[in-house]
Amino acid sequence: MDLSTLTQWMRARYQLLATARDRGATSTEIAVIAGGLLLAAGLVIAAVRTKLGEKIGIINGA
Repeated sequence: MDLSTLTQWMRARYQLLATARDRGATSTEIAVIAGGLLLAAGLVIAAVRTKLGEKIGIINGA
């Protein structure tokens, strides 16, 4: 997973959420956008953990 791509996607989703809230979107629409944002956040966490695991393996000589 590419961290920069995921974070850019999260920024776009957050902007979409803010825009939807400003234009008076329904709670269902906002919930779907927020769910996508949470999914992206989970993917960023998984990517960071994977990168750290790789770095720790290199440091430990594995």
